[in-house]
Amino acid sequence: MSATLEQEKTMRVSNMAENLIGSEIIKLGGEIRDRILQGEHIYNFTIGDFNPKIFPIPAALKADILEAYENDLTNYPVANGAVELRKAVVKLLKEKQDLNYDPEEILVAGGARPIIYAIFQAIVDPGDKVLFPVPSWNNNHYTHLSHANQVFVETLPEENFMPNADVLREHVKGASLLALCSPLNPTGTVFSKDQLESICDLVLEENASRGENEKPLYVMYDQIYSLLTFGYTQHFDPVSLRPEMRKYTVYVDGISKSLAATGVRVGWGFGPAFIIDRMKSILGHVGAWAPRPEQMALGKYLDNIAQVDAYLSWIKEELQARLNGFYQGITRLKDAGFPVQAIPPAAAIYLTVQFNLIGKKMANGDVLQTTGDVTAYLLNEAKVALVPFRAFGASEDSTWYRLSVGTASTSDVEASILAIESAMAKLV
Repeated sequence: MSATLEQEKTMRVSNMAENLIGSEIIKLGGEIRDRILQGEHIYNFTIGDFNPKIFPIPAALKADILEAYENDLTNYPVANGAVELRKAVVKLLKEKQDLNYDPEEILVAGGARPIIYAIFQAIVDPGDKVLFPVPSWNNNHYTHLSHANQVFVETLPEENFMPNADVLREHVKGASLLALCSPLNPTGTVFSKDQLESICDLVLEENASRGENEKPLYVMYDQIYSLLTFGYTQHFDPVSLRPEMRKYTVYVDGISKSLAATGVRVGWGFGPAFIIDRMKSILGHVGAWAPRPEQMALGKYLDNIAQVDAYLSWIKEELQARLNGFYQGITRLKDAGFPVQAIPPAAAIYLTVQFNLIGKKMANGDVLQTTGDVTAYLLNEAKVALVPFRAFGASEDSTWYRLSVGTASTSDVEASILAIESAMAKLV
């Protein structure tokens, strides 16, 4: 036996690390990129990212970042974020959602992920119950990192994969955290006013029933896609609907999606000051700050709401055109008799698509028996890469997929629909 294998047999890491599962989406995206690098042509709609050549960050923001570096603003930022940026976020929240928060209730970090991690660490104790609907993004992994117990509730396509109080009610007793997201990754759907109001009322009812020394049920509300809504779609949030939710709600937000700035790494959270203060301490020890030049530049950029709105108008038009194109293409295939369907796009950069192909026979006689088989068939035969909902916690036999348009050119839309049609036509 080699020395390396002998070491692996005797060396141990923590139970948490030993049992931590890497991101299924990043793993799939990496495999696709490897095939593309080897010369294979693939329509890669897996990663929730943007092609900067198609969707560049705002030119003014880019210029301000470069200027900040030229001015040597490269030392440590303050622990909760540059005050200029926090004030600009306060202004943005007031303008877009009529939410009134103080700069001291804002915490800036290196993207939304550290904010989510800090929320879990600040609220959840080992062994606590964390409740979240599925499909959803990464709540299972953050629960594992917190040594907590996950309770997930699978949602239905008839409800646009969004939960309401009825499906959550039996699970809230004893839970410490309810993790919600709207617009939702992976579906691109949103809470209706009634759906979210029912959940807020459930949380308030549950907290009213708890003793004085019991930890409340808190809500993590991820609204990172809130500025990317289309048509008549409205974004709703807990505190706007029920002001009493303010003391129980911690928000997740940032520029990764709305400004196509996934790699710029500036996000923020906001909520009750006593929770934000503890999150600040946690992230201070982790060192998960956003770079100071990016913070200073973003503070300047966001302070000009008119230029923010101009960029949002452009990117929303481009994203909606692609989402509508895919939706219309899938609907055309459905009308032609293929076992597919899609939910009309409402927000974010995702389309929810169903490929009900399990049981179909390929040209070589093999039968598509699992979601994995269907995913592989679409990739190998149509050269279309999608993420199945099972990667977001849905059941293994779910036939639904996330299609992400941030890397899609306009020509990719029709070409990939034709490729899917050709691939499905070969099935019997």
